[in-house]
Order: sequence, then structure tokens, then C-alpha cells
Amino acid sequence: MAEPPTTGPEVRLDLGRPERIGVEEAILCAGKSDAQLVAILDELAARAASALLTRLDAAVLDRLPEHHRARIDHDAVSRTAYFDRTPRPDGLPSVAVVAAGSSDMPQVGEVVRTLTYADVATETVVDVGVAGLWRLLEHVERLREFPVVVVVAGMDGALPSVLGGLVPGAIVCLPTSTGYGVARDGETALHAALASCAPGLTVVNIDNGYGAACAALRIIRAVQRAGVPGTPDGRPAR
Repeated sequence: MAEPPTTGPEVRLDLGRPERIGVEEAILCAGKSDAQLVAILDELAARAASALLTRLDAAVLDRLPEHHRARIDHDAVSRTAYFDRTPRPDGLPSVAVVAAGSSDMPQVGEVVRTLTYADVATETVVDVGVAGLWRLLEHVERLREFPVVVVVAGMDGALPSVLGGLVPGAIVCLPTSTGYGVARDGETALHAALASCAPGLTVVNIDNGYGAACAALRIIRAVQRAGVPGTPDGRPAR
């Protein structure tokens, strides 16, 4: 197991996490000072390590030293970044990411970018909220092929319950802060997912795209370790 680096009393990177749980530590940039972020990137560079950075605003990125910025792949919508990522496809099954509305794209992006960092392919279906149910029904047969579906929804948060009654794969619910008034910055969508009558839904915190992606990753890696037979493209046989 990798020894914990010593970047200082405020920062201790967990580079041994993948060996314990199969998921790397992500660097949450929100709330960290520029000096703390530079110290983290210095440590990663010294150890030739890559990292997923979350909640990295463009203004903060612009303040980082040029030699670090040159090694960062940043996406402004999801506020995620890859530091020195080298793709290493490992043949994991694909994950579907389904969003109720295009207003949920920042959270969708965080899911997709996190899974991409982990070398997991994704297929995205957006703007299929239940206000126009026909849009969702057009995709149901395709979505039934995926072992894991991450469902992203704000407002009343009805989409996870609907999909939970239509597809057999694991459903990871990602409530978002999208909505007006009593949507209460995502609390209504969160409560709807927790109170869903669709059985067996997994629910993460509001706007936690990183957490939803990690839940999906744990599931498909567990399936892979169990050696469950699948179709030629890696999805479980129906």
C-alpha cells in the first residue's frame, strides 16, 4: 500500500485508497485556499500521480501556476478537472446517465466526468422528465440493457421512481437543487427519492454527482468481481 504523503499539516493525500476500496480520492477544491491546492498538485506531480478535481471554478483555475494548469483538463460546466489523467480502459460495463432536464447538466457532467476518469463509458439521456413522459418512454428499451442507471432530477424528483418501475438495473438517484419555491434547493427531490415506492433505489446527497458516480462504480466493479455472465459489450445478459 502506498505510504501517505506529507504535504503539510493541512493536507494529507490518500493515494492508497484505490487499493482498499477500488475508488480514488477526489480533490474537493471548493473551500480550499490557493496555497493548499498548489501544495496538493505539487505532491501529485512529485509522485507522478493523477487526480480528479471536483468543484474547481474557472477563476480558481486561472490563479494556479502555469506549469500546473498545463497538466489540467478542465470542464467549466461540471467544474471538474483531470490532473495528468492517462486513460486505461479496463472493460467495465457502461453506465446510463438519465436527466430530467437540461438544467441538470452541471450534475450530469460531474457524474459523466467522474466515471470517465475511472475509465467507465457512459450513455447520456437528457430532458426526459415526467412532464413529457413520452420522451422517456422512447428510451426505456435501451435503458433496460444497462446494469446501472444514474437518474438525475430536481423539482418534484419523480423521474427515479418512474424509471425504478420500468428498468431492472440498479438505480442511483441524484437529486438536484433545480427548482422553484417548495423544491427547496433539492430537498423535495431528495425526500421524494428516499420515500419512493419503487424498491431498491440508492440515493445520494443533493447535487452530489461525484458520489452518484462512485456508487455506480462500486456496483459495476462488484458485478465484475463476481464474474456475472454478460453480453459481448459487457452488460449483464437479460
